[in-house]
Amino acid sequence: MGALTLLPVRTRTELERFVRVPMRLGASDQNYVPPLIVERMESLSPKGNPFFAHAEVAFWLAERDGRDVGRISAQIDALNPQTAEGVGHFGMIAAEDDPEVFAALFGAAEAWLRERGRTVALGPINLSTNEEVGLLIEGRDTPPMFMMSHDAPHTAAAIEAQGYAKAKDIFAYTCSVADDLPAPILRRIRKGLPEGVTLRTLEMKRLDAEVATVTAILNDAWSGNWGFTPTTEAETKALATTLRLIIDPRLAWIAEIDGEPAGFMILLPNVNEAIADLKGKLLPFGWAKLLWRLKVKGVKTGRVPLMGVRRHFAASLKGQLLPFHLIDAVARAARARGYERYELSWVLEDNLPMRRICDAGGATVYKTYRLYQKALI
Repeated sequence: MGALTLLPVRTRTELERFVRVPMRLGASDQNYVPPLIVERMESLSPKGNPFFAHAEVAFWLAERDGRDVGRISAQIDALNPQTAEGVGHFGMIAAEDDPEVFAALFGAAEAWLRERGRTVALGPINLSTNEEVGLLIEGRDTPPMFMMSHDAPHTAAAIEAQGYAKAKDIFAYTCSVADDLPAPILRRIRKGLPEGVTLRTLEMKRLDAEVATVTAILNDAWSGNWGFTPTTEAETKALATTLRLIIDPRLAWIAEIDGEPAGFMILLPNVNEAIADLKGKLLPFGWAKLLWRLKVKGVKTGRVPLMGVRRHFAASLKGQLLPFHLIDAVARAARARGYERYELSWVLEDNLPMRRICDAGGATVYKTYRLYQKALI
């Protein structure tokens, strides 16, 4: 084999090579879903992703014999509370099963983080804790849902060989749309909404305002969670733009208590199901196929990436029942539209309140993702 070269990503051409690395590595994996190249290019550029406005980011490619054999990112997010504790992130890790490649990639990322005063490296985080988080370690027997990773099986051992150890595990729960909530909970919520509680679907005509409401609830509900980064106004606007293309408002519910927005749950169609055979390309007919599958033909699976109840309601009886009212409303709407299964993700292993809701609602863990950390001093 020829010498290994590490290349900092600086041009658009190099960025596209960076995007394509996992596509080549996953080509023989029947459960790997190639991402849309145009979406990845936008998400990994300052012009397309508001994350870059409050973060410093670097990308590297590893190449050998004219072939790209690996990639990695390093980033420091000014809004992440762990940044004040000396934590920096690595992410986007994908490489051939070669210890030399992993050593070179992590060597570059760690040196970059050390130069910027970081004392701990944590990841994989791609790029924000509000995007893809964790390395898949269990559950490779099914394709990933939208905005969830699907990593090569050798990657976990390769990361651990670089001196990394488990920081946290993250779970993805699966739930059959055909199944009702467990009988005791169902009897409780079928009695009707408590006084002062109302549920409604998202209003597309007011989408920007609705998304602002949802993110305000999210920032409050998740504020105590380990590693949570609040969503900025620019990121809220970007989210609204994305949702406008794919959301079905009949699967997005907001709950109010005494007129105050108190909780929400959004089920998004599993875009991965619609793009699995597009090989990352939208041209010449990819857009038509995607829109047909999402808007006309429909998909059978979905993901709940966004759900929360404001903290000052969570301790009340109304607040405790709210998630189950939302789950029931979303599940019934999904069932009516031909959905068969949806994923609740991601959930931290020590987020016991959310795990109890998932367990009580009949969902089961079917994928586990791991965050790794390493001291840099």
